[in-house]
Amino acid sequence: MKKSTKWLIGIIVVVVIVIAGYFSFGGSLGGKQKAQTVTVGRVAPSKSDEAVWNAAAKQAKDKYNITIKYKDFTDYVQPNKSVQNGEIDINAFQTKQYLDVWNAAHKDSTLTSIGYSITTPLRLYSRKVTNVKDLKKGATIVIDNDAANQGRSLKLLQSAGLIKLNNVKNPTPSDIASNPKKFKITPIDANQTARQLDDVDAAIVNGGFAKADHVNTKDSIYKEPLTKENKQYFNVIVTTKKNANKKAYKEVVKAYQTKAVKNQIKKSFGDLEQSAWDIKF
Repeated sequence: MKKSTKWLIGIIVVVVIVIAGYFSFGGSLGGKQKAQTVTVGRVAPSKSDEAVWNAAAKQAKDKYNITIKYKDFTDYVQPNKSVQNGEIDINAFQTKQYLDVWNAAHKDSTLTSIGYSITTPLRLYSRKVTNVKDLKKGATIVIDNDAANQGRSLKLLQSAGLIKLNNVKNPTPSDIASNPKKFKITPIDANQTARQLDDVDAAIVNGGFAKADHVNTKDSIYKEPLTKENKQYFNVIVTTKKNANKKAYKEVVKAYQTKAVKNQIKKSFGDLEQSAWDIKF
């Protein structure tokens, strides 16, 4: 056999081995990543939420060949249980503070944040008055009753000058130290706060439910300030600690944290929400 022929056969063998190894690790000749699916848990998504996630899903598909699927919930409990149990891959509905409270209350929880998504400053809404100072003595104010958002709501009322709280990290109504106008502060389910607006004097409504129930920001009489201290209220994308470095999950976060998604958030929500990953203090 000629020397040149041996060289040619050797080169062919090397090429075959390289190609076989490449495909065995999920590669393709076009450089496209192996197709994957990631299931995301959400809570009561509105059409505006859908538009934002559609933008993220397009980025995930185009850049990383990841198909995003969804499992939607109506409460704040099941999405975390579903991630913990492995029923879904990640979820995107809660603030960092809510996650911290959840982990403290559930000793078996291994949930962790893998990136920021949006921030939705809490607002106090009213269809009875147009200024927070005009709330009358004995007025009824409804707030969210879950442990994390209840404390956040009370801090908002304090920052609005309506009450004073004891110096605790996560206050409850029993931590109200001063309530000069004797407001009736009533915790109820988060998904009911917006629906009570016509029946009470004021309500603190989570941004997602405000959008879903078509609450107009013109009815807002006080807005939570955007400060470094309130960064704990930025929303996060969550999975379990064992999956925190999983490439596909991190790529979903990258797909979300893009200019295309930022623009869609602005288009869908106006000043109700904004991207959180690029806020500087």
